Amino acid sequence: MKHTLSRNRRAVLISGITLLACLTAGCRGDDGKPSESDPGGMGETLTGRSITAYMGNSPAAEAIRSLLPEFEARTGLKVDLTSFTNEQLSQKLSVQFAAGSSSPDVFMTRPLEEVKSFGRHGWLQPLDKYVANDSNYDFADFSRTVIESVTYGGKIAAMPLSTEQQILFYRKDLLAQAGLPVPQTMDELEAAAKVLHDPAGGVFGFVARGQRNALVTQLSSFLYSEGGDFQVGGKAAINTPEAIRGISRYVTLLKRYGPPGVFNIGWQQAAGLFSQGKAAFYTDASAIYSIAMGSNQSSIADNVGIAMFPAGQAGSKPFNVTAWGLGMNAGSTRKDAAWLFIRWATSKEVVMKSQQMGNPGARTSVWNDPQGVTGFPSEYISVVMQSMRVGVGHDRPQVVQVGQARDIIGDIVIQGLLDEDITAAADKANREFQALIDRENVK
Repeated sequence: MKHTLSRNRRAVLISGITLLACLTAGCRGDDGKPSESDPGGMGETLTGRSITAYMGNSPAAEAIRSLLPEFEARTGLKVDLTSFTNEQLSQKLSVQFAAGSSSPDVFMTRPLEEVKSFGRHGWLQPLDKYVANDSNYDFADFSRTVIESVTYGGKIAAMPLSTEQQILFYRKDLLAQAGLPVPQTMDELEAAAKVLHDPAGGVFGFVARGQRNALVTQLSSFLYSEGGDFQVGGKAAINTPEAIRGISRYVTLLKRYGPPGVFNIGWQQAAGLFSQGKAAFYTDASAIYSIAMGSNQSSIADNVGIAMFPAGQAGSKPFNVTAWGLGMNAGSTRKDAAWLFIRWATSKEVVMKSQQMGNPGARTSVWNDPQGVTGFPSEYISVVMQSMRVGVGHDRPQVVQVGQARDIIGDIVIQGLLDEDITAAADKANREFQALIDRENVK
């Protein structure tokens, strides 16, 4: 028994300290591969050991699943991987963590929806100690803002798996016919949308999300680019002049140049309208570019352009966020093995392969490598990389009750679309949002 306990303590020590020293000494290559003599990269074999991992339905998860046999063969570690729909995953994790379960050891998470809630309850294992001394992992290779998305209480709560930035899609042919340049500012976007708005001809000047809750993430870049934000210094700031300017711009574009029934338009409907050639401009997340560009049979497939989010008074400040991250259960009893899996899944080697499968990763080096951008349009690559440099690390209110906050803020846009006073609506929403923040702060 004493021998077993001693061995367990040695394993923990190796995973927390010796692993990192081993890595820097060359037990792994820069590509994240363990050496032949040390398949686990942990100073011991992992054969016979296992961890559990919960995944959501996403391209990132599919890439990991397809590469998993290689990881298991290399390390000897068995990964019991289970997939759920996004909502099922969130519910399953909440129930198990609340019950104090040590399973799953590793899990996918939507950081901007769940990190505050999970972190508040102490369910997230901080990963700082695992990356701090692991030079071969090259933590600095991740962009600053995507790490901001996965940070809670000043600690790294998860590692990024996939990223999104808000970008502008446009019709090259329509701009060329009208002799218009690609809009670089909000004023230019609004002016071009006005010129190209032709409902009788079946083309609207602009399309974007209009559903109250769904629109908030896309509204965010309008706020940032006009100098606003949802919160400033922990206080609600949705009624500042800067925020109102950004909201007003979004309302104007949708109300004057958008399609009818905009209240019912989510990202699927907006992307569908644009890909069918029914809108001149469309702004949304970069991750859905393949849908927005249409199929090879689409009449606009060769006429879709991709541009930076237009600049407002504060410049071009699109969101640049971690859409999916990989976290570790604070209650896991197999943290050393769990980190090995996270390290592998977010290594340069796997991010490269995952990105080649169409999943936009978070490592700058992969975006700078021609092999890492195979299959992405050239315009897309340059826009994503520039957005990573100037972007903002959140695309929604930074509170635990994100859905409720989105409803409150989205209602300002709805009131504007109904010709109600935007400033009055923003003042009301700011009071409600502040009340929500205050309630959370006293819990």
